[in-house]
Amino acid sequence: MFRRKKTERKEYDRENWKPILRCSICNGERVAGFKNIHTGEFREECFIRDDGDLEEFLEKYGIPDLAKEY
Repeated sequence: MFRRKKTERKEYDRENWKPILRCSICNGERVAGFKNIHTGEFREECFIRDDGDLEEFLEKYGIPDLAKEY
């Protein structure tokens, strides 16, 4: 069994950016990243292939829950 290596905790600008899971309705593709609350700009952080990738992203940035955007 493979073990995931411990992820290093990273910070982001909580004042100006909010974490978003961008989902495609057509093909189900999911991308985790941050959206600027003032400009609407999306900054992609990682492509989500499975629930393990999503958990790793949440743990990496200390995010309790993630809003979805279609």
